[in-house]
This record gives sequence, C-alpha cells and structure tokens, in this order.
Amino acid sequence: MSSSLTTQRLVALFCCGWLLLNFPLLGLWDVDATVLGVPLFPAALMTLWALLIVTVAWLMERHTAADEGD
Repeated sequence: MSSSLTTQRLVALFCCGWLLLNFPLLGLWDVDATVLGVPLFPAALMTLWALLIVTVAWLMERHTAADEGD
C-alpha cells in the first residue's frame, strides 16, 4: 500500500473521528438510558473512541505488513 494512500485514509479517519466526537453528533447520545448499568453517553463515547483506536491500529499494521511484503 502506498504511503500517500495510508496518509489519505488516516486523514479521513481523523475527520470522521472529529465529527463523531464533536457536539452535534455526540449530542445524540445524551439521553437518559443505560447499557449494562452504564449511562449511554459515556458508554457510547468510550466505544467510539475504542473503535477509532482499533481502526488506526489496523490501518498502521496493514501498512507495515504491505511494506514488508515488497
């Protein structure tokens, strides 16, 4: 995978994460509900954050694996 393609994907992921963790969309989770006894807002916030971290790790590992194969 080319370095510029990985850079473009990381920038797109950053923009998606910024939108997901910013007010208008984050406000959707601010309701009086619980998930396994945890309020929905912190549960959704931590889940989105973890998914972003996993996606970045996957992209970077995929990039290094492609470099080793060349």
